[in-house]
Order: sequence, then structure tokens, then C-alpha cells
Amino acid sequence: MKRRVVLSLLFSISIISACADHEKNHQTNEDQNHVPVAQSNNENSVTTETLQRIEDQLHSDLPIKMPTTLPVARDAFLTATTRSKGDQVEIIFYESKENMPINDIRLKKSAAVIGRLIVKQYKSAEGASTQIAFDNFSQNGGQEVDLGYHIKGYQDAGAGSLWTGWNEGRWAIATHTRTDNPEAGVKLAKQAVEYLESHMLPIPKQYGMAQLDAYQSGNLVVWQDEKLVYTLDSIKDPLKALEVATAFYQ
Repeated sequence: MKRRVVLSLLFSISIISACADHEKNHQTNEDQNHVPVAQSNNENSVTTETLQRIEDQLHSDLPIKMPTTLPVARDAFLTATTRSKGDQVEIIFYESKENMPINDIRLKKSAAVIGRLIVKQYKSAEGASTQIAFDNFSQNGGQEVDLGYHIKGYQDAGAGSLWTGWNEGRWAIATHTRTDNPEAGVKLAKQAVEYLESHMLPIPKQYGMAQLDAYQSGNLVVWQDEKLVYTLDSIKDPLKALEVATAFYQ
């Protein structure tokens, strides 16, 4: 099974202030570059207005797509660090107990990482496509396993690792566990298949791949959008990685 994935660094998030309209009208340019979260998230979601403000803070000409929502704990605040340079942008999404501004130097020590997004633009769609480790698991062989919903998975073991892979559209998805705990990989694969029955991954142009780890390390989601390659990582919970990825479906 191929295990090649590109990581470029991700794009970052900013959050709007819950100020009244008259206060917004008097906001200085400096204030706009130092925007705290709009509110405590009682519905575990981020508003469209907030996400638009985040995109505006990237100061990049790349035609990136933002998620429609992000998982944030109740009574927590969403914030981020951002970085953009040339052909790539990076966002590290955080949730914080305090209403902390974007790019605050305290975030690394006092906030929890939700995930990291990297978007990189290549010179051509062909060049971008080489960065996606796409497998057609039915052609690779391996032991078949029923994942439910009429989807077959294929298992491949080696060097103490056990992978259970399957395809959904132009996506190649695989779960990882250790060979001494094979049930964990199948269980996670079934959970992922069930989740994706009611949630849509972004439509890749041309392909996408996801690696989900039963031990909550090394979760990775990568997909191509023409010349752009999106990479999501630094998300401990594999199902949360899928949740964040499906928030890019438009």
C-alpha cells in the first residue's frame, strides 16, 4: 500500500469581535489585524461571518476554500495562528478558554489545537496530483472485510502495522492499527464508513486520501483541487479529522 503524502503548511484562522455595529465602524486597521473570537460557541460551530473574517486575515491571493464550520467545545473560543508565503498558507486552529486574539503568542501554551491546515499551490494540476497517494484497494488485493453499507475493505499487514483500506468515489481511505490489535482498525473503519454515510468529504479534483489512526496519532487528510493541495493534520481524534474534512464540502 502506498504511503506517500504531501504536507505543505496550512492556512490559518481569525475570529471576529462581538462588538456592536457602531464599535466596528470605529475599529482601527490595527484592531482588524488583531481580532479576537466573536463569541463563546454555544452551538459548537463558527459562523459564516467569522470564517470570512478568518479568510480575510490570510492576506493571500490563493483561491482557497474555507470550512463551513469547525468543532469547538461549548464555552470555548475559536482562534488561530496564520502564516502565508508565496504559494502556500497555513492555519493552526485553536480553542481557548479565554477570548484570545489571532496570532497571540500565548496560544501555543494556553490553547488547545483543533487542527492544522496547509494549502499549497503547484505550477500545474499534474504537479499537484503527484502529491496525492491514491490507492485502488480492490486492485491491490488483501483480505476482504465487510465495513457495512455495501462497502468492502481490504487489509494489508506488514512491519507490525495493519491497514484497512477502502474507496469512496475518488477518495482512498485507510485506518491504521497494530497487528496485535486488529479489531481496532476494523472498528474505526466501520465508524468512518457510517459517518460518511451522512457527511460528505470535499469533492477532489482529481483525488483525495485519508489515513486514520486507531491510536490517535498520524491522522492525515489530503486532497487536490486543481493546482491546490489541501492537507489537514495535527488532529488527534480520527473521527474528528473526518469531521473537519467534511466541513470543506461545498
